[in-house]
Amino acid sequence: MPAKIPLRTFALSSMVLAMGAASSAMASNGFSDDVVRIGVLTDMSGIYTDLSGEAAVEAVRMAVEDFGGEVGGVPVEVIYGDHRNRADTGASRAREWYDNDGVDMINDLSNSGVALAVAAVAEERQRHAIVNSSSNIGLTNDYCSPYVTHYTYDAHSLAHGTGKSIVEDGGDTWFFLTVDFAFGIGLEEQVSEVVREAGGQVVGAARHPLDTTDFSSYALQAQASGAEIIGIASTGADAINAINALAEFGVTPGQRPAALLLWYDDIASLGLETAQGLMLTNAFYWDANDETREFSERFYERTGRMPNMAQAGNYSSTIHYLNAVEAAGSDDPDAVSEQMRELEINDFFAKGGYIRPNGRMVHDQYLWEVKAPDESEYDYDFMRLLTTIPGEEAFQPLENSSCHLLEHNQ
Repeated sequence: MPAKIPLRTFALSSMVLAMGAASSAMASNGFSDDVVRIGVLTDMSGIYTDLSGEAAVEAVRMAVEDFGGEVGGVPVEVIYGDHRNRADTGASRAREWYDNDGVDMINDLSNSGVALAVAAVAEERQRHAIVNSSSNIGLTNDYCSPYVTHYTYDAHSLAHGTGKSIVEDGGDTWFFLTVDFAFGIGLEEQVSEVVREAGGQVVGAARHPLDTTDFSSYALQAQASGAEIIGIASTGADAINAINALAEFGVTPGQRPAALLLWYDDIASLGLETAQGLMLTNAFYWDANDETREFSERFYERTGRMPNMAQAGNYSSTIHYLNAVEAAGSDDPDAVSEQMRELEINDFFAKGGYIRPNGRMVHDQYLWEVKAPDESEYDYDFMRLLTTIPGEEAFQPLENSSCHLLEHNQ
């Protein structure tokens, strides 16, 4: 069982006042239904299945097994479902799980629209949701809740990692290829703000539907823009197709792509020949140190793949949730929320991590560069570390959050 985590002192007065009474009756031992049930709501069949999917479910299962399979004397169960990248499907499944299936916490939540919809249901039902596979900073702003935790990364950390670093490296003019829904638009807005603050210029954008396969017209628009940087505000198959199209059509001299959310899995799909030189911000890399390698090798044995940052976050956040349940002596949502925000996170994923009153888990982020093929020395040796970005710098300053739980917004 992982070591129990020490308490971190943190001001929670405004959040505690905002919490309502728990919605489900407690059994005599403090646990509703005499079980703690975790639901993994993910993309099992669509564009993001390689980034989350079955591997996300397996990460949560690993965490439960490593914790011992029970907490407070009751078993921990894991179920999963496919949100099909539809906000209405995700919200409907969340209601069903919370209301009928006794789910205490929902994890993963790839797709920003789905994450926002489920966050609203979690707030309404006063049950927990932990977001590991979505970037939308609305989760810790207008859609914040004492029951919602944004754990691994967000658009602000990506923008202030990759975007800021590229501008500082001389990439002053930007054109965006943006997936046309909440995730892509939010990421484009965050990076545009960083570019302008640094004295750069955004010359335009082209928006494409989710799951686009033919990027030829978008690549030509990017070329015609004359921008130095082609910012790819998408991920998964969309980002892979966009990068391949830019490579196929050949960006003009002086232009280069910037993948604003590139995953380890995407690099594997692209190959180092195409992906070499790309900079990316990630919260986790399997080969960073002995601790990450130990976890990743166990994960590989179960899944046949190395974990990406969201899958590592699924594991870490599940352990953190179970630590909070154990500290509370109950699965009462309010008691668990308080413990989640008091317990410090120290594991292979985060050192000194903590959850702010608005639900943002603060931890270091890392700027990486993709290696050239002749620099890769062994299997899955894809990236080199450029710099570490302290969590307090990577994430939105708390005073800028519009979350209603914060004292300055009351």
